[in-house]
Amino acid sequence: MVLSINRVTKEFGDFRAVSDLSFSVDKGEIVGFLGQNGAGKTTTLRMVMDILPVTSGSVELFGSTDLRKGRLRVGFLPEERGLYRKMKAIDIIAYFGRLKGVPGGKAKAKAHELLERFGMTQYANNKIETLSKGNAQKIQLLSVLTHEPEFLILDEPFSGLDPVNQKLLEDLIGDLRDEGATVLFSTHTMEHAERLCDRFVMIKGGEKVFEGTIDEAREAYEQRIILATPDDPSPLQGRAGVTAITPIGRDRYALTVSEGSDMQAVLAACLELGITVKSFGLEEASLHEIFFRFAGAGEEDAA
Repeated sequence: MVLSINRVTKEFGDFRAVSDLSFSVDKGEIVGFLGQNGAGKTTTLRMVMDILPVTSGSVELFGSTDLRKGRLRVGFLPEERGLYRKMKAIDIIAYFGRLKGVPGGKAKAKAHELLERFGMTQYANNKIETLSKGNAQKIQLLSVLTHEPEFLILDEPFSGLDPVNQKLLEDLIGDLRDEGATVLFSTHTMEHAERLCDRFVMIKGGEKVFEGTIDEAREAYEQRIILATPDDPSPLQGRAGVTAITPIGRDRYALTVSEGSDMQAVLAACLELGITVKSFGLEEASLHEIFFRFAGAGEEDAA
């Protein structure tokens, strides 16, 4: 196991940022760490990197609670980017590699390789202060790859990148996984997570609200049947497990059904009640909808 977080709590005075959080990351996985801004994602990642101490609970990296032993095997991209603005791009990538124990010549060669792979060789000798925000962010990312880490921890890695570079980053993360790396990344943008992740951990207010695969999340999400009919479907309420009927457009309704309900029984109830059925099918929830259900704003947040 690459990472194990065991009942971790982090308090800042009277404020509890993370509460009794547990999850793990296995070798070769890409795990999405999802939550709204302020949910506790960055605090958790800082505890994993031993930047912040835990208030209670424990964190294990590569099977050890001595996090210093594992940090050389980790590439960490923090949410707050920070580069030496007067240094050249290639020099700063190589410099971060040397900090992780890569010999100078090898670090420089690896920096060249990464710049070429990301289509950024033309910026190799540019000072950071001359780069656009997006290009500077890519240099920051490349700087955590120089030592070929076994485990990548990326805090909001897609923030600030244009769509083309977001796709390049997605491809890079996938390639790294294929080469045996393990990736944990935080985000509140569901599209990247849905395409990349093997599993998800969702948190809200510092507490875990879901952990599992997208299929497991969909199973936990209330099923909805989309019914197209010119008739009033309200007589279906309470029949065949239908618990709610929501208009979603002209002559279209979302039927919320209880767990274990039979679609065929709902369809039979429509026919029995004389409701004209123009189309009828089970809706597959997107990760965005699931995220809003489990980790999105509730009434107390809105208030």
